[in-house]
Amino acid sequence: MGRHDHHTPLTAASGIECAIQMLEGRWKRVILFHLFGGNKLRFSDLERAIPAISQKMLIQQLRQLEQDGIVARIVHAQVPPKVEYHLTDWGQSLCPALDELLAWAERRPMLKREEEPSKA
Repeated sequence: MGRHDHHTPLTAASGIECAIQMLEGRWKRVILFHLFGGNKLRFSDLERAIPAISQKMLIQQLRQLEQDGIVARIVHAQVPPKVEYHLTDWGQSLCPALDELLAWAERRPMLKREEEPSKA
């Protein structure tokens, strides 16, 4: 198992489940991909970047990501208030893992049912 020798199958599965729960939510991964690379975006920038998300849902997803330590919120003392969101260092370190997960998903072999033309 390499650098994870201290895990049993049960603790490894539990740790992965915890990580997946932090990323659950229809929009969290989309938000993360907009913030990767050191981007600092205002709430309105995120709204424009993800037009299908409601304001309420964007607020909820950002709060959860902030509570989990993945996203940080910066409030600038000015009028009108300026609030920016960016990934924490720990949140930014998630980028290579998600890139690898995407590459893994793209390598999925086709199933027999997908290879055969349907007979109708």
